[in-house]
Amino acid sequence: MKVLKNFQFNFIYNIIYKDLQSKKIKQVHTRFPPEPNGYLHIGHAKAICLNFGIAQYYNGKCNLRFDDTNPETGRIEYRESIKNDIKWLGFMWDGNIHYTTDYIEELYNYAIKLINKGLAYVDELSMDDIKKYRGTLKKSGKNSPYRSRSIKENLFQFSKMRDGGFTEGSACLRAKIDMSSHSIVMRDPVLYRIKYATHYRIGNSWCIYPTYDFSHCIADAIEGITHSLCTLEFQENRTLYNWILNNIDITTTHPAQYEFSRLNLAYTITSKRKLNILIKNNIVEGWDDPRMPTISGLRRRGYTAESIKEFCYRIGISKQDSLIKLSFLEACIRSYLNKSAPRIMAVINPIKIIITNLPQEHTENIRVPNHPNSPDMGTRIVIFSKEIFINKNDFSETALHTTLHKLTIGKEIRLRHSYIIKAEYLEKDTFGNLICIYCSYDPSTLNKHPKDGRKITGVIQWVSAYKYINTEFRFYNNLFLHSNLSTVKDFLHHVNPNSIITYKGFSENNEELLSDKKLINLCQIEREGYFTVEKSQKNTKTITPTIIFSRIVTLKTPKL
Repeated sequence: MKVLKNFQFNFIYNIIYKDLQSKKIKQVHTRFPPEPNGYLHIGHAKAICLNFGIAQYYNGKCNLRFDDTNPETGRIEYRESIKNDIKWLGFMWDGNIHYTTDYIEELYNYAIKLINKGLAYVDELSMDDIKKYRGTLKKSGKNSPYRSRSIKENLFQFSKMRDGGFTEGSACLRAKIDMSSHSIVMRDPVLYRIKYATHYRIGNSWCIYPTYDFSHCIADAIEGITHSLCTLEFQENRTLYNWILNNIDITTTHPAQYEFSRLNLAYTITSKRKLNILIKNNIVEGWDDPRMPTISGLRRRGYTAESIKEFCYRIGISKQDSLIKLSFLEACIRSYLNKSAPRIMAVINPIKIIITNLPQEHTENIRVPNHPNSPDMGTRIVIFSKEIFINKNDFSETALHTTLHKLTIGKEIRLRHSYIIKAEYLEKDTFGNLICIYCSYDPSTLNKHPKDGRKITGVIQWVSAYKYINTEFRFYNNLFLHSNLSTVKDFLHHVNPNSIITYKGFSENNEELLSDKKLINLCQIEREGYFTVEKSQKNTKTITPTIIFSRIVTLKTPKL
């Protein structure tokens, strides 16, 4: 498999290889631990490919564990979308799905163990005061006035927290480590907080929930995880990860945490919280909006699982933070579609052409290939008629050096898969607006060069005006105008007002486009890009056939 080759070039592969060779571990066991508070995005795809891919390569295991310790944000919808995205990418977790709340009683008991060791205490400072007492990178923290409580008192107060004896935010459980530590993470971090909210899985049976720092390492150990792979923002937390495991005396596997750089993609936000803000502000339609960097949004946009995985493998795994060009992602889907997408003719800004030397009722079936380089993709029929449509920007009234490949008065040009035509004269309305172009055609040039050897420099698309499909074209552009959104204060100020532009036009009368069986899902429209067929309506007495082409990516990387 291609995936195997890519893992051999990252440092995590080398760590696991050495651990297996030295028999430090018998079998590699990773996990993917998403929080069910939103849909997965392209950054999660990188983590999925790493965790599931490594387990796949080493014939190991990879767990899916939902970090569901925040009852305010967890939803069944998010959980199900995460499961679907993992499967769609081509991976499958080992055994049953795990939840951090599966271990809610065990976590509570481990917290009591820390209290009994004098290593945890109930603090009644406000969260703002806790932050103030913690100090800064240059200034040491100071002890909470509640830090000196006895073990007996802390056990009583923690039990009171569980029984709902405190209001939300009025008390929490903190580890007792070192308020003068050079690492702020180790300055008595919060282990438990009060949350009076109904949990989507366990209802109202608990009102206190462990923090990620406390629960994650313990869940890893309970599940026998050998390598806990996190992004770089958790590097400082590794010391706390080990401190907790060392002090609760857990008897199962002691996992090792390793960090890698998160995916920072240009013109893109990879924060579920910020993506949710876009939804709440009606800037996008939802989590699966084609402009969103979510896996479901990319899927709806037309990206394939193969192209997303290829992107993740190409950018690799390292400890170096960097901003990945959006063109890297686009190149992966472009390469895939160039080989697999059938070609379709369509006109986005139509202008009518009338062929003067054809009878009014003339129609002609022309058989054309679905793909220029793949005969096995078959052929289709396009209809040539006296009246056709072309793109208005494929015509210029004045012949200039910039119009070399356009139709102009007195100049010949080839219609794709068809004849050579020559523009003779124009028809305009009283305001000077162009209504149609009158042309003649050379009947001896059906997919042939002119007999007299004259050179034709341009080829343009066209659609019969007698039989066509009404089409809506959606051109998606970058959702943001700023390339590095991590450097801006308010990302909403950089939203692209033209992130979606809609046009009305026509596409060739292709029955496969209208088929209920969705025979064509992805296609290329010459010069315009690769598109997905998002919606179709079958012809009835009252509804004209309509399809929606949503652009996945341009044919070439645009200049930004």
